[in-house]
Amino acid sequence: MVCSVHLVLSPQEAMQEKKWGMFVARQLNISPRRIAFMQIIKRSIDARHANVKINLTLLVHLDKIELTTCEKAFKPKTLQNDKKVIVVGFGPAGMFASLQLLMFGIKPIIIEQGFDVHQRKCDIATMYRSNTLNERSNYCFGEGGAGTFSDGKLYTRSSKRGNNNWLLQVLQQAGASENILIDVHPHIGSDKLPGIVQTIRQWIIDSGGEVHFGTSVTSLLITNGVCEGVTVNEEEKIKADAVILATGHSSSRIYEMLEKQGVQLQAKGFAMGVRIEHPQHQINIIQYHGNQYLNYLPAAEYKITEQVEGRGVYSFCMCPGGMVVPASTQNGYSVVNGMSSSQRNSPYANSGVVVEIHPEDIYTHPSANDVWQFQQQYEKNAYNAVQQGLKIPAQRIVDFIQQKKSDHLPKTSYIPGVVSSPMHKWLPTFIHKRLQKAFLQLQQHIKGFISDDAIMMGVESRTSSPIRIPRNTKTLEQTEIQNLYPCGEGAGYAGGITSSAFDGIAVAEAINKKI
Repeated sequence: MVCSVHLVLSPQEAMQEKKWGMFVARQLNISPRRIAFMQIIKRSIDARHANVKINLTLLVHLDKIELTTCEKAFKPKTLQNDKKVIVVGFGPAGMFASLQLLMFGIKPIIIEQGFDVHQRKCDIATMYRSNTLNERSNYCFGEGGAGTFSDGKLYTRSSKRGNNNWLLQVLQQAGASENILIDVHPHIGSDKLPGIVQTIRQWIIDSGGEVHFGTSVTSLLITNGVCEGVTVNEEEKIKADAVILATGHSSSRIYEMLEKQGVQLQAKGFAMGVRIEHPQHQINIIQYHGNQYLNYLPAAEYKITEQVEGRGVYSFCMCPGGMVVPASTQNGYSVVNGMSSSQRNSPYANSGVVVEIHPEDIYTHPSANDVWQFQQQYEKNAYNAVQQGLKIPAQRIVDFIQQKKSDHLPKTSYIPGVVSSPMHKWLPTFIHKRLQKAFLQLQQHIKGFISDDAIMMGVESRTSSPIRIPRNTKTLEQTEIQNLYPCGEGAGYAGGITSSAFDGIAVAEAINKKI
């Protein structure tokens, strides 16, 4: 017999796995000897009150272990020789679109302008040593996309995107910890993600797909309103039954190419702000109501959702025990993001804190180019505030609220270095005013959020694309061009690893239905 049991334990009790059987037996009113095996299937921390609790859901086998057959989540089919799809971009959307195509027996041909993970890691190390950006291979471009170096947080605000369990099982099959199948807020860790994306790449190749790194799509092959393939590196033409655009939120060159070819682009809502960093110990004390549980609990997280003057101010990509990294893709621009390893053991906690932007906040009737230029202007402002390679502008939160330049800055996790800057002067007024008010509101329910050690760095501008490539809501094809399927963050239909992956899967399903 197998049954599910829910336990609510103290952090100390949760650490003592040998005693769980006693708690389960008491709840089921049975002898502990009847418990043959227990497995965690869900785990979460409830730190809403001073008496912190751990919620565990266990699958309990009574009297004997019931054996079950574990099927692999990714099961490719034999390829149909005449069916192939070009996938432009090898981030989460392109990667999972390719996996889903292979499960339908359709061959993906992946075109990625960046390089494989090993080369990316070497290029990033060189970036740090030289204090200069590599525009082709960086924290955003290359195998796995921006998600490869972003902690690998696997939860999404949307509950209707797709089969989250299947997605997690695929990643666990590729090498992620089994904890991602258990934790309410699962994450993989930037130290493990490179190996996982390499494994997925090998799956694709072994199943008959193709992966081309260092290859740029320079135009679409369009005849009578039908996309028949792409041109790469200005000269080579590749034909296919369909083309998936999964280029991520930072590929400005793709937007320029689409505009030149007459593809409609739309302005959409997005968000922009700063990245906040605190000492992790300080966040632990705040979130866990003191230090009594610190030896039993992981690095604490926080979530921000505030309303200020009709716009949301919220946290994005919170990285407990993490570090801040340079996320620009063009020289002369400063952009930041956060990441953390699977252990989340850095002494710092960071999170994007961004302000919701509607296109009309910028102009009355803005074009896609208007919102893109607006985003880029403030990335330029951040660079011009310092003009020292990868170094970025920073300001203590207390000084930002008081609208004065910081005369000193605390230590940070940002390796290239930070430079004091009056960020309140060059951030858009409607953003910096809302951030100031949001920080004061936050102090009311996250006591200690505003402190001498709390620092903000800028800018956090790539939470999602400010541009949408319109597509048919049913067929998911681009509205003007058949067989062209925009998807993921770069197309304006996702915001994060999980939602991008789901969108890639949805597009692959739509293509299979058509061809």
